[in-house]
Amino acid sequence: MVDFNNLIDLQIEIFILMIIGYILRKINIISKENRKSLTDLVIYIILPANIIYSFMIKMDETIIKSGFTILIVSIVIQLGCQVFGKYFFIKIHSRQRSVLQYGTICSNAGFMGSPLIQGLYGLDGLLFASIYLIPQRIVMWSGGVACFTSTKGKEVVKKVITHPCIIAVFIGLFIMIGQIKLPNYLYVSIKTLSGCTMSLSMIVIGGILAEIRFRDVISKLTIYYSFIRLILIPLLVLFGCIIVKLPILVTAVATVLAGMPAGSTTAILAEKYNGDSKLAVEIVFLSTALSLITIPLLCLIINMVV
Repeated sequence: MVDFNNLIDLQIEIFILMIIGYILRKINIISKENRKSLTDLVIYIILPANIIYSFMIKMDETIIKSGFTILIVSIVIQLGCQVFGKYFFIKIHSRQRSVLQYGTICSNAGFMGSPLIQGLYGLDGLLFASIYLIPQRIVMWSGGVACFTSTKGKEVVKKVITHPCIIAVFIGLFIMIGQIKLPNYLYVSIKTLSGCTMSLSMIVIGGILAEIRFRDVISKLTIYYSFIRLILIPLLVLFGCIIVKLPILVTAVATVLAGMPAGSTTAILAEKYNGDSKLAVEIVFLSTALSLITIPLLCLIINMVV
């Protein structure tokens, strides 16, 4: 069950950190170049440390079964998001459609979801979140990139297996399965880096949001997308999990992560591959802002029905 006092504290913390990132970008302490460096720091160092740390728990039969279950749930969700992305935006112009498809397939479950899940459900929740994110990270560099451009099989495989977060999952699994006890100095270093996930991730997102004009954000298209991303998908996941009677923690983690806003990579890839980068930033901003309302509501619904 969610501690709503803790959830409110987390939401306020996220909001404050995003404001800090927003202000730092506006006064140019974080430039575009600096923001890219911060993003790389999070992706290549902080998130992998966070993932490895999540696997540093005592393994038992329950964790194995639940971990496998949430992996299957995540695969089903990714397949469903692919279908939604393909058919829900079929009448939209191709440059905009590629952005909306990618934003539906790849949410901000890594940057924003992982630290939130850790705050709500502890290390067990973070472990399940790390496993849940494996299919999304694979799809991000395969079907996700294919939304903007054609990619060759070998390039996709290379990007997937060399992605630092995927490598971190394998390292974490090795540590957990082997129940390997790391030297204290290494354990503390990983734990310390892991603790930076929330602050740096939210500051980076705040910096991204500082680059758009608020009056351009709200439109029928961005609202339509946000409804699908933040409300429709997580509710379908929640009731699907209830129907098949999955464990409470698996249901909660899968539902909350399924309700994350558009990932910041949506804007990055749209810019790189000549997609509608303006729309990409708009859906990232609006869905992120609305998620500060929808995520607590999702948690409330989860508490009521499971």
